[in-house]
Amino acid sequence: MKKFTKIVATISDRRCDVEFIRTLYENGLDVVRMNSAHLSREGFEKIINNVRAVSPSIGIMMDTKGPEIRTTTNIDDQPLKFNTGDKVAFTGNPTGTTTNDTICLSYPNIANDVFPGAHILIDDGEIDFLIERIEGDTIHATAANQGTLGSRKSVNIPGVQVALPSVTERDRANILIAIELGVDFIAHSFVRSDKDVHAVQEILDANNSNIKIISKIENQEGVDNFDQILDASYGIMVARGDLGIEVPAEKIPGIQNMIIQKCILKHKPVIVATQMLHSMIENPRPTRAEVSDIANAVNQHTDALMLSGETANGKYPIEAIATMSKVAAEVEQSLANQRPVPAFEADTTSFLSRQAVASTIVLGTKAIFTDSYSGRTARYISSYRANYPTVALCYRHSTVRVLALSYGVMPMYEEGVTSTRKYLLLALKRMINNKKLSRTDSIAYLGGTLGEGHGTSFLEINNAGEIMDNYSTFHLPNLEQPIK
Repeated sequence: MKKFTKIVATISDRRCDVEFIRTLYENGLDVVRMNSAHLSREGFEKIINNVRAVSPSIGIMMDTKGPEIRTTTNIDDQPLKFNTGDKVAFTGNPTGTTTNDTICLSYPNIANDVFPGAHILIDDGEIDFLIERIEGDTIHATAANQGTLGSRKSVNIPGVQVALPSVTERDRANILIAIELGVDFIAHSFVRSDKDVHAVQEILDANNSNIKIISKIENQEGVDNFDQILDASYGIMVARGDLGIEVPAEKIPGIQNMIIQKCILKHKPVIVATQMLHSMIENPRPTRAEVSDIANAVNQHTDALMLSGETANGKYPIEAIATMSKVAAEVEQSLANQRPVPAFEADTTSFLSRQAVASTIVLGTKAIFTDSYSGRTARYISSYRANYPTVALCYRHSTVRVLALSYGVMPMYEEGVTSTRKYLLLALKRMINNKKLSRTDSIAYLGGTLGEGHGTSFLEINNAGEIMDNYSTFHLPNLEQPIK
């Protein structure tokens, strides 16, 4: 663990061989993201099998499309050129063919939701059309700039609330595939309210799935309803691509900071995403602005950073993830006295987690250990952003993967270990062998006396060497607890 900030990398089924993923993993990969808009079941299976072949500890995340609007396929599937002032008709016709005269959209009822004066932005805002009038099912608009339109490009309409369902039939089918294949996270796109999160959760609950929902904030509705979305979600992604089109660009830094700080207060993981190293899709070195962008997100204490095209189809994927890792690790060194401090709350796990992190400052402890069934305690410790690692002794491999999104957490799983006592000893030996800890260092240990589901109930501070030397007699309330 060379850095505390985690990295999510998008992987395509066209480039997902085992050696490629292993090299990404060696350079800082923690979670693989799969974009369902571009994958079939066979593509999902190929990526997942290869990721698991590299390490069972890598988290896997699947994106949904959500209430997304796209253009249809162009005539002859060729790019279409538009000039400023061109008159164009838009129509909701998912099966139609887009031409220079008529752009067909995937949402049939689009004309019912828009109004004159609104802007239709296509392909991440590359082409801007101003709506002049609406006649029945046809929208008449004028091109505000010149540009080239390819097939099936994204459509954004800032300030307009579209009446699309949160979960499409394709999304539902992909979520069922995710459940079957053992995916760890669903990143739900264009979340507008907690109802959108509940729509996904209902599918997961109906299939007895423990997949965690990451809500992608990428429009004004999502920002306006953020508090209720956060309460309903496991974690949040600041999806700055569409967000930067739907919301004035100058507001994005403030929104990003607000989201990160609220996630920390709620002890929930947060990912900053989109174009963090965009120039490295084509170039081997980042721009100074991109390095500053990563540094800013790390300074704001995000849990994770995400790469998209840089690793999915870029020319320099290994260089991109190595760059992100190095920048994150370097910036983390400057954060020693700048950690966030979530407010005191009437919760035992939160209180003890706060004191464990405080022990690294007041008592000089060099690591925090906790046994973990669900990952909740490790996640709470993570939210206080300690300068030293949190070692989560996980009783399930799925917990290791869930914690792959949490800042500063080193989740560990040992096959065949039968007691918490032995687990702690193995973890200490591993940390010392890896020079993350010395025998003279003190550690903090958080545990629960009643086992799974009963939460954290005690905090112990002790010396690593003394624990190892007195292994047979060292006693904590949960050390003899059998591992299920």
